[in-house]
Amino acid sequence: MILLVGLGNPGTQYARTLHNAGFLFTEQVRQAYGLPTWRSQHQGLLSKGRVGPHDVLLLQPQTFMNLSGRSVQAVATFYKITPAQLWVVHDELDLALGKVKYKLGGGDAGHNGLKSITAALGADYYRLRLGIGRPPGLQPVEDYVLQNFIAAEQNTLTPLLGKLTENLPAILENPIATLAKLGNASV
Repeated sequence: MILLVGLGNPGTQYARTLHNAGFLFTEQVRQAYGLPTWRSQHQGLLSKGRVGPHDVLLLQPQTFMNLSGRSVQAVATFYKITPAQLWVVHDELDLALGKVKYKLGGGDAGHNGLKSITAALGADYYRLRLGIGRPPGLQPVEDYVLQNFIAAEQNTLTPLLGKLTENLPAILENPIATLAKLGNASV
């Protein structure tokens, strides 16, 4: 089983923000692969099913970003998920909007959701980093990641999430080769 965690913040006021790119992705995966409706469990929203040949458990932590590790740890403990079975999908300031980077382990680059998960489970899990770019000018990072998408950002992220969703079975099987074929990814 693969635990695929989309990071974000709960609540309608955050639903269309850059910081919720992980939530948007996991919702799209749930719908595209016909997984069941979200159920509330382990301080998160869960959906379990198959994505291609893979048994997948989708998780959207409902603890707010800074405490994501609480929900991820609870689910990982309950389902006996090892770090080798954990994939975290999150927004990434250090990648241009629309770029994707795959990574195994490493630091958190100041991302509070990753900090929380790493504190709970260690750093040796997979990350699918969705580029949102840096804030323009002197805009504070917190304001930037918590603002709603503008049309140009939506026009970039929607097709990207669609390509990633469509290719998810292959990404889970061979992330480096699959993302390289998509053309907008790096490892």
